[in-house]
Amino acid sequence: MKQFVVIGLGRFGFSLAKTLYELGHDVLGIDNDEEIVQSVAESITHAVKADATDENALKALGVRNFDVAVVSIGNDIQSSILVTLILKEMGIKYVVAKANSELHGRVLKKIGADRIVFPERDMGIRVAHNLTLSNILDYIELSPEYSIIEISALPAWHDKSLRQLNMRTKYGLNVIAIKRNGNIIISPNGDDMILRGDILAVVGHKDDIENIEKHF
Repeated sequence: MKQFVVIGLGRFGFSLAKTLYELGHDVLGIDNDEEIVQSVAESITHAVKADATDENALKALGVRNFDVAVVSIGNDIQSSILVTLILKEMGIKYVVAKANSELHGRVLKKIGADRIVFPERDMGIRVAHNLTLSNILDYIELSPEYSIIEISALPAWHDKSLRQLNMRTKYGLNVIAIKRNGNIIISPNGDDMILRGDILAVVGHKDDIENIEKHF
């Protein structure tokens, strides 16, 4: 279990924080709007009203002890930049910052943000899954029920065929492609072998996706 702090609980921030919490992680949400804080309080571990541009307020909340900080402040670019800078100076190892434009993103990168996300391209749910799982390389929500994930082949899968692994029965997942050394095997058959370094693209129901995430 990791500890996440999400600063800014708008649509993107709330989606991200709620998904992280549902994946079993400890999530502190911070926003300067009391109404927003109250509305999300039951969906995450803790929700607090605070001014995130106040370094002392962040220190009082113990933010420096969190594994990952996500800056998802809305349209206030100045606050977004300031908070990102404060977090990096506090020693947070991994800071993810939401950018509203390419220029905003470049500024955030220059002041130390470890990852930049653009809400138009990166849904909060997708980012949450990517942040929490080292084996999950990408996550695409097809519908509320079904998703595609890209996953690094586990050592236990190496040199075994898809028929031997029987992922459909064991995990409820269908392998739709194998990425290997820059090439893609589309619709692999049961005799295709999984090799070290392979990346599998699989599709499955959200419950089966969550089960395999917990397994990892």
